[in-house]
Amino acid sequence: MRADYEQQLANGKQIVVVATRNAGKKREFKQMLAPLGMVVRSLADYPDLPEIEETGTTFAENAELKARAAAEALRVPVIADDSGITVTKLDGAPGVCSARYAGEDASDEANICKLLDELAKRGVTEGEVVSTASGERMLLSKAAFVCSIVYLDPTSDAGEVKIVTEGRVEGYVVDRPAGDGGFGYDPLFYVPEYRRTMAELSSEEKHAISHRGQALRQLIEQLRGRREE
Repeated sequence: MRADYEQQLANGKQIVVVATRNAGKKREFKQMLAPLGMVVRSLADYPDLPEIEETGTTFAENAELKARAAAEALRVPVIADDSGITVTKLDGAPGVCSARYAGEDASDEANICKLLDELAKRGVTEGEVVSTASGERMLLSKAAFVCSIVYLDPTSDAGEVKIVTEGRVEGYVVDRPAGDGGFGYDPLFYVPEYRRTMAELSSEEKHAISHRGQALRQLIEQLRGRREE
């Protein structure tokens, strides 16, 4: 793995590993990191790497756990994020448990059903009616998408480089999924400014406002700054 990294450096490009096996997330990072000319890989490219336990209590803690474990194993720069949805009428849940809300290895559909079921248990089944690109939906609760990103580079001659950024976007949970773009809770997250769910936005629109897009733009700005030093 290290020899492969050195070969990429020799070819004028730098590998950065995104600490995820999610193809959709890798695609988002690859699109946004393209201007930096990096070779973007994910944990799916390293099947022998064991699963990384997310035992942190905050998004930032989990992001660093993933980044550090991958960076130490692969000895290449790593970008890790931890993100999720916090729902006001669920007291901030599912939060750091967003990806596994319905259980380990739960599908996006299962997590969405679990979230709606939990709202229903609290009697939250109706709200203001809004129009989306997919038809009318009801706003059940205020919510926010939150993302923390940690970049770790264990290869720097000056010692480990660590950068931490965070992004946040406010919106609402709707009563039924709308849209077939994005992944995770995107079909359930209504963005008032666009009058659509995150899953109904184009890639460009989503990158412009998303929590991950915000955090990643901050990271890119800092990485560019380091190159110019």
